[in-house]
Amino acid sequence: MTTGFSSGSSRFADYFVICGLDTESGLEPDELSALCQYIEDTKFRDGARGKLARSNEGENFEQSPLRRTFKSKVLAHYPDNVEWNPFDQDAVGMLCMPKGLSFRTQVDSREPQFHSFIITREDGSRTYGFALTFFEEVTSKQICSAMQTLYHMHNAEQYDILHTPTSPQGPEDQRLPQPRPVLHAAPAISRLQRFNSYDISRDTLYVSKCICLITPMAFAQACRKVLEQLHQAVTSPQPPPLPLESYIYNILYEVPLPPSGRSLKFSGVYGPIVCQRPSTSELPLFDFAISEMFNLLGVENVLQLFTCALLELQILLYSQHYQRLMTVAESITALMFPFQWQHVYVPILPASLLHFLDAPVPYLMGLHSNGQDDRTKLELPQEANLCFVDIDNHFIELPEELPQFPNKLEFIQEISEVLMSFGVSPEGNIHSSESQARYRFRPVDMVSDKRNGNLGSPLSSYLLRENETIARLQALVKRTGVSLEKLEVREDASCNKDVRAQCDEEELKMHQLNIQVREVFANRFTQMFADYEVFVIQPSHDKESWFTNRDQMQNFDKASFLSDQPEPYLPFLSRFLETQMFASFIDGKILCHDDEEKEHTLRVFDARVDKIRMLNVRTPTLRTSMYQKCTNIEEAEKAIEMRVAKIDHTALHPHLLDMKIGQGRYEQGFFPRLQSDVLSTGPTSNKWAKRSAPAQWRRRDRQKQHAEHLYLDNDQREKYIQEARNLGTTIRQPKLSNLSPSVIAQTNWKFVEGLLKECRNKTKRMLVEKMGREAVELGHGEVSITGVEENTLIASLCDLLERIWSHGLQVKQGKSALWSHLLHYQDSKEKNATPGGLGPPGFIHDTERRKSDGGGSAMPPLRISLIQDMRHIQNIGEIKTDVGKARAWVRLSMEKKLLSRHLKQLLSDHELTKKLYKRYAFLRCDDEKEQFLYHLLSFNAVDYFCFTNVFTTIMIPYHVVIVPSKKLGGSMFTANPWVCVSGELSETGVLQVPRNTLEITFECQNLGKLTTVQMGHDNSGLYAKWLVECVVVRNEITGHTYKFPCGRWLGKGVDDGSLERILVGELMTPTTENDERMCRTPPMQQSPGMMRRFVTISPSSKPKLNTGQIQEGVGEAINGIVKHFHKPEKERGSLTLLLCGEYGLVWALEQVFQHGFKSPRLFKNVFIWDFLEKAQVYFESAEQREATPDENWQTRVRHFCRFMRAINSTSRNIGKDGKFQMLVCLGARDHLLHHWIALLADCPITSQMYEDTALIKDRSLVNSLIRVLQTLQEFNITLEASLVKGVGI
Repeated sequence: MTTGFSSGSSRFADYFVICGLDTESGLEPDELSALCQYIEDTKFRDGARGKLARSNEGENFEQSPLRRTFKSKVLAHYPDNVEWNPFDQDAVGMLCMPKGLSFRTQVDSREPQFHSFIITREDGSRTYGFALTFFEEVTSKQICSAMQTLYHMHNAEQYDILHTPTSPQGPEDQRLPQPRPVLHAAPAISRLQRFNSYDISRDTLYVSKCICLITPMAFAQACRKVLEQLHQAVTSPQPPPLPLESYIYNILYEVPLPPSGRSLKFSGVYGPIVCQRPSTSELPLFDFAISEMFNLLGVENVLQLFTCALLELQILLYSQHYQRLMTVAESITALMFPFQWQHVYVPILPASLLHFLDAPVPYLMGLHSNGQDDRTKLELPQEANLCFVDIDNHFIELPEELPQFPNKLEFIQEISEVLMSFGVSPEGNIHSSESQARYRFRPVDMVSDKRNGNLGSPLSSYLLRENETIARLQALVKRTGVSLEKLEVREDASCNKDVRAQCDEEELKMHQLNIQVREVFANRFTQMFADYEVFVIQPSHDKESWFTNRDQMQNFDKASFLSDQPEPYLPFLSRFLETQMFASFIDGKILCHDDEEKEHTLRVFDARVDKIRMLNVRTPTLRTSMYQKCTNIEEAEKAIEMRVAKIDHTALHPHLLDMKIGQGRYEQGFFPRLQSDVLSTGPTSNKWAKRSAPAQWRRRDRQKQHAEHLYLDNDQREKYIQEARNLGTTIRQPKLSNLSPSVIAQTNWKFVEGLLKECRNKTKRMLVEKMGREAVELGHGEVSITGVEENTLIASLCDLLERIWSHGLQVKQGKSALWSHLLHYQDSKEKNATPGGLGPPGFIHDTERRKSDGGGSAMPPLRISLIQDMRHIQNIGEIKTDVGKARAWVRLSMEKKLLSRHLKQLLSDHELTKKLYKRYAFLRCDDEKEQFLYHLLSFNAVDYFCFTNVFTTIMIPYHVVIVPSKKLGGSMFTANPWVCVSGELSETGVLQVPRNTLEITFECQNLGKLTTVQMGHDNSGLYAKWLVECVVVRNEITGHTYKFPCGRWLGKGVDDGSLERILVGELMTPTTENDERMCRTPPMQQSPGMMRRFVTISPSSKPKLNTGQIQEGVGEAINGIVKHFHKPEKERGSLTLLLCGEYGLVWALEQVFQHGFKSPRLFKNVFIWDFLEKAQVYFESAEQREATPDENWQTRVRHFCRFMRAINSTSRNIGKDGKFQMLVCLGARDHLLHHWIALLADCPITSQMYEDTALIKDRSLVNSLIRVLQTLQEFNITLEASLVKGVGI
């Protein structure tokens, strides 16, 4: 896309270049392109030419000389240099002829080929190149005889090969994938002579040559015509009207760039050429045929590729046509408007830069295929996050876990309608878009078909051709509810428009289709981000300090933005908001103060967003997932048609130049050596040349085009523009120059630094999200991160690890470099494990065990073992691919807080690392590796549940231990205990626990985070009284250990007579040896404040709290519940903890009722439940007497008594405190607690059983308590099944 132009130039073209064979230096083999053969590793080549090629490390010389590549040179370029765009000889040479020179004889096809390319500079600005490659007869005798000699050598060698028996293979042959086939000599030789020869006496030799325009803006169609007409002038029997120099001089010096919003007409050799440039309020210039991309790939594939590009994955395009690579790359990046691709962008990767595929950064590159190899032969360094697009075969390979683009079906439908109205099949049609052919649209035959009387549906003639397409679309349509009958296939422009187009019809059609499709795409972003400005975080300090701390700053309120989005959009949007292109877009927004200063794309986008907001008068933050189609297509199309109908500017015509007599002659079929003296400088008084403009104006012009402004003086401004562009990226395009080992090393060093920086920023971002939110939970506000956003961050960490592990890889196995390394490690460790060794292989022995606090004695800690964790992952049947296994392993290690430690252990096997990685690889840079592990270590400061929460359906072993009180030994205990464990995802059902060991291990489907344990016993035997301290449960895969404190008796006639209890637990945090202090994030349910000062209560020693403390306790408990419901649903913790856990609602109300409670006798405990039962008896008799006629009062009493009866009649053996807990939970669920408090405060029983100072007798305190409890009314409280089992209400 034409974003920043490079030029102070206002000329149409900066350079005219000729590349080809330099007869002076003769035939030089192109060693760099020869490297390319290592990809092309083919055995038999080219059926037509039936040659036999060996794959010895891709020796170029194994191929027949006509198929080898030779060095091409830049033979001439005019002018020598322009200051605003210095000529880059290496880059231009490489990209004009990316594979070097090629030779042909008269029997080969020699069609001219057009392709375009792009050169990206250090600062991200771009120059475009347009090249036409054609074949010329070789006139140099030396070259012809050199070729003949090469053939003699080649044939002799081939002859040897054919007669070599397959003897035991020498070391040379070991590299071959298969033994070499032996052909029968006679037919083979004759075949060689027939197809593979070049005979100087009989054959004509042709060599490729290339003419090229280097331009500041991509007017692809115009440049193509210029070059084609120049070539035609050379090949046609009649000489052109003027010498070629005149036309080239004209295009270089006399044709200006059209001003924005205007069209320009200038003269080619044989006909006028029109180009037009969009105005500042339209989408930026784009002059490639988008229809070709849809023809090549089909809508579905294009949309998948588009999604990969937006998420900044690595994208590799693969085709044998350079122009296809360029068209697809440019089209995809153009459709991203208003966002811009920020990373490595090389639509045509020259053969000599193949090592660049190793780049551990996002890239969009195009790789030239030789048309014979299939995808399997392509050895790519990293494929875990690769989107591979085989353009010629209509095929795309996607990375795993790619989210859906929002409203994908409706979007596909809308694009398909546009395409079909131009006669382009949404399925793609690879044959209609041969790059050599002009872009042919096909509605014309449909129109003539109409005249023949085949009317019916406008699609009838189409249906015959596109049956399957229509069937698929119809199915799509049914889902989206749009009728296909409405679809008008547009008749060609000349029939229904009065517009006299000045450019040819095909081209106008191309522009119309382009703009329609682009508008449809742009409209998606305008709808999706209509309210983005609300969420931009403006820097609080001046721009200067904002810039220095740019890495640490958040520039967009992602959490709030996402919370407004429809649920189905989240997987895509949460990842998209993390990309560099989104960050840069928002930076651009922050850096500009007013419309004048905005970058072009931003100004256009903002104008559209404003328009949408005016049209849809809706509450700005309310997002619907209603699909809104694009409305401004016609307007955009009109602008183009107007420009084309009425040409605004006409350039000077080519004219005779001041040349000496005899210059400017030419020989038919040969592109002449041009006269450099006339072409090297332009006219002196040219109003376009800007020669006289002083340097600072040119610079300002360039800045206007970069247009990323700050209120700073120019030099600073330029510096910041650079920095803004380079944020988070290191390299935009490899240096297209001599690739010495030192250059490659330097590039890799940049990558290593970039990876480390990215790692630092990612870990920091993840910690800030997590810590920020947990700090918030410590009472500085309130939010929490899990769910979508955490998943996004962890997925991007996995992606970073894959990129680090695939940098500098020698041996590639499978798609995941990380998993491949782990498997190598596992193999080596299992080989070395001695049978008599301690424990299973790969275990780290007891010194390395983790200690756990609290239940340490109850349960020996899990061993830390990298290999064991791998085995857990390998045993999960649901994970099929290597990439999936690597991701699962990373998630598990994160959850166990062992990621840094495991990776350190993996990398401590230096021999293995050396074997797998090249010297320059990130993993072999010791300092960087240490820093990287250190950054990962910081994840141990927070708790992640990224494994448990994602793999919800897998089977997990759990280990349960019941810890009886040490004081009163449970050794005489005779009853049979049982437990039932519940988690956020499900519960186990009743599990019998053996009485003698009091521990069991069982396997069941993932329970999620554990919340409650119900435990009890069957009251059998002589001594069925049991004092239990706690229950400890451990997840045997993640090692998470939960402690469920009890501290109460279970048994009849002791404590509250309960035979079963519901215990609420919390996660215990392991402490490592060297760090005995508790270093951990606080558990989720406990809010801060003075509650921590309360002593844990056991029924015998109740501390006396004063009324103030009790009120605060109730307030904190209610507050916890309110906050819980204010979080997004996916991010809520356990409600059970807030109700029944430590300092939860049940505890708080217990304090209320225990305050001032009279204890009748010294040794008998009276329970709150006893008081409630007496109150119930009183209410029931009062109801009989109908003492109070108040309707409200009666309803409340009825409710209260109903609940009391239901709880008392339950079949479960819960004691009095358990019953009280159940009553509070049910009362909270049905919003009745405040009514009951009011009832009980007025009840005569209260005055009998409470002292006068009791809280429940203090009118004002009771009223404030009722007000606090009323706040629960707005929430829909759902209770965990274990809390209300057996109560039928």
